[in-house]
Amino acid sequence: MSRAKDLAKKNSLRIKRKKRVRGNIFGTAELPRVSFFKSNKYISAQAINDVEGKTLAAVSSQTMNLNVNKENAGKVAAEFAGTLKTAGIDTVVFDRNGYLYHGVVAAFADALRDNGIKL
Repeated sequence: MSRAKDLAKKNSLRIKRKKRVRGNIFGTAELPRVSFFKSNKYISAQAINDVEGKTLAAVSSQTMNLNVNKENAGKVAAEFAGTLKTAGIDTVVFDRNGYLYHGVVAAFADALRDNGIKL
């Protein structure tokens, strides 16, 4: 297979996982959904109230001038936890967005827990 076909297959499998995960979770004002996204350069997350379709809090490693690795995921999660606490949110539902729960995704979730956010 060519590289383009491999990447297309990898992305289509992630989209399938994303749809399967999103079918089971839903964010409200009291219990928002934290949607995690990672690219090859940056990671970002946002707390979403799906009832109103509004973003309650957001963070991106791009604004912090950090690239993607486990250590930086912890730094971004610590910043996000502070933003969530400022908004009065201490419990969330984690949406891994179709990514497998290991590496950067797991480091981000663990750092959120370590900073006092219940997942």
